[in-house]
Amino acid sequence: QVQLVESGGGSVQAGGSLRLSCAASGITFNRYCMAWFRQAPDKERELVARIETKGNTGYADSVKGRFTISKDNAKNTLYLQMDSLKPEDTAMYYCAADAPSGPWCFYRNIDFWGQGTQVTVSS
Repeated sequence: QVQLVESGGGSVQAGGSLRLSCAASGITFNRYCMAWFRQAPDKERELVARIETKGNTGYADSVKGRFTISKDNAKNTLYLQMDSLKPEDTAMYYCAADAPSGPWCFYRNIDFWGQGTQVTVSS
């Protein structure tokens, strides 16, 4: 049984930091494309940060320079370091695992989702 379990969310003031973690089990973690998505009330779910099997990373423009995605294959854990948080970062954050198509990661039809962790940033 596949499980993605997020932790580390909470409430913080603008300018603060949080570190999200996602513990994966039931998958061969280092063979999956991993990502963090977020969804704010009345908005669509959006891709925030992604990390491919070989470690290449990418970010949404809105978080570039403030968020850092990383993973520890030995611990089967994905991280998202969030600095300089803004009220507009308030959302439910989800960990996602996507099987690659050959050497490519597309993050379109996600195979597995975590249950989410809430991040609230106050001004």
